[in-house]
Amino acid sequence: MCIIFGQEIDAQKRIVIDVGHGGKDSGAIGINGIQEKDIVLKIAKEIVSLNEESEAPLDIYLTRYNDTLISLSDRRKLAKSLNADLFISLHCNHSHNPKARGIEVYVSKNESENSKESVWFAFQLQNQIKKQLGFDSRDVKFADFQVLRETVGYLPSVLLELGFLSNKDERGYFLNPESIRVVALILWESLIENLDSYERGGD
Repeated sequence: MCIIFGQEIDAQKRIVIDVGHGGKDSGAIGINGIQEKDIVLKIAKEIVSLNEESEAPLDIYLTRYNDTLISLSDRRKLAKSLNADLFISLHCNHSHNPKARGIEVYVSKNESENSKESVWFAFQLQNQIKKQLGFDSRDVKFADFQVLRETVGYLPSVLLELGFLSNKDERGYFLNPESIRVVALILWESLIENLDSYERGGD
């Protein structure tokens, strides 16, 4: 155990951060050509950096560390083989409506023993991002995304849409390197603060 933010944290908590898209799959393309795959990779790598700069209470793995395309099944296989405690998939959103804005957090609509914890963590994540970033919240939603469907049977899993690259304000926010670090810090702190707050299978 180590103490951080006044809490005892299990040093062996293992997190898989799924860095969306990559390689020939750019994901959402926003105003001025900003690409989802690049934004989420910067955020994920910053989370790893923050974790390394700390007392390193988390064991963090990324599904990709550079601009490569990893299959959805391989992302699931990584989480399963590592016996991870949480799978969190990072994405940015896009809409034909330039006024669309805000964060969305998804969990699998397929029921499993990890569904309750997935939903609980999704709400914690949504609330902290909304509170600390001031982004609008588009609520926690249920979906049949393959990456969620194939992981929730093994561990709690969530998919986070961090904002709309088609929105001028949110696109501009992610162009600022300091904003990338702020988002990474909020996500990392949320992991620290919430992972030990819910006992798997508890109420």
